[in-house]
Amino acid sequence: MKAFLSCLLLVAGALSLRAEDPWIVLEPVGKPASKHVVLISGDEEYRSEEACPQLAKILSKHHGFKCTVLFAIDPKDGTISPNTNNNIPGLEALKTADLMVIFTRFRNLPDDQMKHVVDYLETGKPVIGLRTATHAFNIGGKSAFAKYTWTSKEKGWEDGFGRVVLGETWRTHHGNHGSQATLGLIAKDQEKHPILKGIKDGDIFGPTDVYGVRLPLPGDSQPLVMGQILTGMKKDSPPLAGPKNDPMMPVAWVKTYKAGEKSGRVFTTTMGASQDLLSEGVRRMLVNATYWCLGLEDKITADAKVDIVGKFDPQPFRNNGYVKNVKPADLLKD
Repeated sequence: MKAFLSCLLLVAGALSLRAEDPWIVLEPVGKPASKHVVLISGDEEYRSEEACPQLAKILSKHHGFKCTVLFAIDPKDGTISPNTNNNIPGLEALKTADLMVIFTRFRNLPDDQMKHVVDYLETGKPVIGLRTATHAFNIGGKSAFAKYTWTSKEKGWEDGFGRVVLGETWRTHHGNHGSQATLGLIAKDQEKHPILKGIKDGDIFGPTDVYGVRLPLPGDSQPLVMGQILTGMKKDSPPLAGPKNDPMMPVAWVKTYKAGEKSGRVFTTTMGASQDLLSEGVRRMLVNATYWCLGLEDKITADAKVDIVGKFDPQPFRNNGYVKNVKPADLLKD
């Protein structure tokens, strides 16, 4: 009996410790995980702390991936704090990751945390960049990893992680922020790309605006989805007339990157805010991109399940609009 009680106490202790982890881990139910996806959130505006857990739930429940979700954490109380730009615990999970999904903005991570990101990139493993990941890092000049900052001037790393790895750094709001939504149209001759399987013109929609990029995108970048600027915030709002939609800016593309000796696949979209995930087309694009980045494009199906998992009522995108006093473990209660 004493041994049994001791065992119960050990299990209870493990569960208690797990509940206090400043990250969440989602294991698929009923079968071993095929791949490990690490999703890194941390932005002040577009609710990456909501988008990344929902995407992880979809990938885990519907597609059998193990998903680890990391957050910007206030070290004083362990709550999710997007305005804390220098602390994302758990980045060592990248050591066992098969795919990194990054949705951060202007992070100034200390070298001991940033090193995990850099070590991952130098292996040439795949990357998905969402929305503000084009300006993921704003690292001080004394850091060993300053070249990853979004305004880097270092030769070969001009404009940092965004331009070199993802294909673009922050440029501008091409559509009017907060008043002109985005409708996705398939780029010319890309209808048969695996990431677009099951997706047609108009399926991809988001209230976030189109970002401006420099055309053509660098290297071997291939635009997949063009962003039609709408005159309002609804999917049926008329398109904006005039030069801003002619030509349209790409809002999703693929490319390869090389941060070390090996190159890897990249999918970048300037969409992906938590409210954008209310669109089935956006969710399908991100799920398909996960398979493609992992080299599993032969497993993409047009009717793959991309349903929302659990309760999902995303906050409107705005600075300081995050829900206060939430710990990562709280996100697993629905």
